[in-house]
Parts: sequence; structure tokens; C-alpha cells
Amino acid sequence: MWLTSLMMSALFGAILACCGNAVVSAGLALALLAFLVLVSNAKNAMLGEPLLFSDLALIASIFRHPKFYLSAITIAQRVTVGLAAFVLLGCLAWLFVPALQAHLAGLALLIATLSALAISVRTPWFRALVSTPDAEGDVRRHGLLPTLLLYWLRWRESRDPAPCRAEIGSPAAAAAEVVVIVQCESFADPAELFNDAELELPGLSAARANAWQWGQLDVSGFGAYTMRTEYAVLFGREEDELGFRRYDPFLTALGETSYALPNRLKSAGWRSVFVHPHDMRFYNRDLIMPASGFAELVGEEFFAAPTPEEGRYVTDAAVADQILSLAQNARKPSLIYAVTIENHGPWAPDSSSTGNLVQSYLRLARNSDAMLTRLLNRLAAMKRPTLLAFFGDHRPSIPGASVPRGDRHTPYVILRLDGSGQIARGPNLRVNLTPAGLHHCLLAMALGQSDTDASPASVNAEAE
Repeated sequence: MWLTSLMMSALFGAILACCGNAVVSAGLALALLAFLVLVSNAKNAMLGEPLLFSDLALIASIFRHPKFYLSAITIAQRVTVGLAAFVLLGCLAWLFVPALQAHLAGLALLIATLSALAISVRTPWFRALVSTPDAEGDVRRHGLLPTLLLYWLRWRESRDPAPCRAEIGSPAAAAAEVVVIVQCESFADPAELFNDAELELPGLSAARANAWQWGQLDVSGFGAYTMRTEYAVLFGREEDELGFRRYDPFLTALGETSYALPNRLKSAGWRSVFVHPHDMRFYNRDLIMPASGFAELVGEEFFAAPTPEEGRYVTDAAVADQILSLAQNARKPSLIYAVTIENHGPWAPDSSSTGNLVQSYLRLARNSDAMLTRLLNRLAAMKRPTLLAFFGDHRPSIPGASVPRGDRHTPYVILRLDGSGQIARGPNLRVNLTPAGLHHCLLAMALGQSDTDASPASVNAEAE
């Protein structure tokens, strides 16, 4: 209550310093709080977690890519917020008070409350209040505003890890020449997701039967936050190691690039390419991926715009074409990491789904499944030692059908092809992994090592 009171008083003081009207300032401050609560509740219902400090860093992205975010708020809620904002801003202009005294009073209140906040959060009691990440529990215990503030402070206090000093020599004879890793948007096993065996995907089933290793990928996010899974697979750092950085690890990824898979493979002579048919500025991939060791970025400018029949996003088939072209032209050991986007929600009903969101999702999931089959067949035709990993970044959030209060895991499969294009028959192990665990598994396989050679423990031991 102390932190909430100070934060609301600071907000009231800031608005009063601008408009000079106490009534309007109080109303606008309360309206902004109500808006944050509305957004947090909508996010919690759709994604299973409240509003976080890291979400506020995405405000610019909301305007650049609005369809990614506004789907979380119903039309009625959007209209209500819009009308309230219009009315309040109109009142702000109409009831503006030019008297200097009121403005100075607001400024004084702002300075006083910010000073009290700065002193409070540095006291031992408040420093001990939030020590480990538990966003949902902390919002219940302490409220939304204090949790946003305290989590931001803990995040700011975090430090980059010591650089990863792992020295990797030349790859063993058993290593692959091409490693293809496909991070598939919202890909889950429909038979498990909707508890219906008739929804089994033929490509996924065949891949599991022929896989060197397969299982469930225990991702932390639900319905969104592709970057959490993407970061973990690329950087190999578990969420317990990240602490308060776990909510958006891309915000601090530039300080951790020595852990990235491309950088770790580079010393063994590998060349890495990142493929994503979207604006690379999203989540600062245009900066993070080159620093992580990717020699080339294949972004949205390399893809034709989807036709109305194909949907809103570049298709998985088009991404598969790019992957196969890159693999065909590879002249040295190459890592191709691709992130698909065709199955990104919300899943608006179309003519082929008869208004059913589940059917709309299933149609796109089958396209992803066809991509897996096509990649496997075409990579085999190249007759080069190849490693193919395919996994879902998170489950879809579909109201009434796939909700965040249950399981969150997605499937993954790892297949190996020998120099004749035949599937290398291995132990067909079923192993459940975290995304960071998948990183270490793929690193070891790419270099022809045993899985334990690149375990998380060994990475930590190699860090100074």
C-alpha cells in the first residue's frame, strides 16, 4: 500500500504539474491505473501471466505491429478505453488551469513522492520483499504497481554473466555438415492439445518414429513470448540462471552473446544464417543476431508478400524454400536457424473453417506439419550429413479450447541424415527437455560429441 500510494501520488503530481486542475489530474491518474489493470487482466486471461515491466518496453512495437497485441483485448474493451481516453483528454484541455501555483504544487508533489520512493526501495525491508521471480504470486501479494516497480529494479540490478570461454576444435567425423533448426510458430500436437487421437499429424508422427531423439519441450510461455524459447535454444541459459531477465531475455541478450550457438560453432569453422520472414527490428533481432554470430539474416525482404488466400503472414512453405536453398548452396559446415510465422494468432475464422477457431488453427498446423515432411524429404535428396531439429515455440491461446492453466509443453524432434540421404537410425530416445537443454543437445550433436559434452554444467564450468 505504501508503494502504491507513492506511485499514484507521483502520477497525480505529474499530471497536476501539466494541467493545474486537481480534479482532472485525479481522474486521469485513476483512469491510467484502470487501463493498466484492464490490460493486465486481459493478458492474464489470454497468456496466463499479469502485465510485466518488460511488456512496457514493447510500447513502440504495439504501434509498429498492432495486430500482434490488440487481439488480447476485446472490441468492447478497446472501444471503452478509446472513449474514456478521448473524454479525459478533452476534459484536460477544457479544464486546464493557467494559475502557476497549482502547477508548482504538482511539481513539488512529484519530486517529494519520487524521492520517498527512491529512499523506500533502497531500505532492507523493501529490498528483501521480492527476491525471486514469481510474477503471478507477487501481483496477488503486493499489487500490480509495486510488482511492476520492484521487478524492474531487480532486472536493472542483474548483471551479465561471465563470457563463455568454451574452446571448440574441429568437428568430429560424425558431425553433420548442415544443421537446420526450425522454430515453428504456435506448433503443438493437436491430438494432445485437443485430446483427440484423430487429429494426429502424419508428418510429426513419422518424424517421431524415425527421430534420433524426440519428446516434449518444456517451454515457459503460453500463447506468446516466442523470444523466450528462441533465446533459450540459441543461448542455452536456463531461466533460473536468468533471474528477472527471464521475462524478456532479448532485452539483455547483447551482453550474453558469447553463449549463442552460432558463436560457439564459429570457432569450429561453421557459418550460421538466421531466417525469419518478419521485420528484423522486432525484438532487436537486427542487432542481436549478428552479435550472436549469424553471418547472414534472411528477413521479410527476401519473401514475397502472402496472397489473400495464403493469409496474413508468410507461409511455412515459403520459409521451407529459403531453408532448402540455403542448405543446397552451403559450401562449409552451416547452421540454418529459421523462425516461422504463418501460424501466428489470433486465428480468425475463414471460409474453410466455418467460423471455428480450432479448425482455423488446425489448418495452419497441418501446413507446419507439411513443412516438416517436405524439409526432411528434400534435405535427404541433397545426400549430405544433416541434422534437422523441429519444435514449437509455445502453445496457441484459443479461448475455450486451449487455455493457459494446463500443460504448456510443445513437441520437438531431432532427425539425422547420413551422406547417402538415408535417415540415420539411432536410439529413438524420448527425452523431455527445456529449450536451454535442447541447445546443449544440438550443440553436442552438431559436433559429433556425446550429449553430455555440451551439458549446461560444462558450459558453466567453461565460463570465467
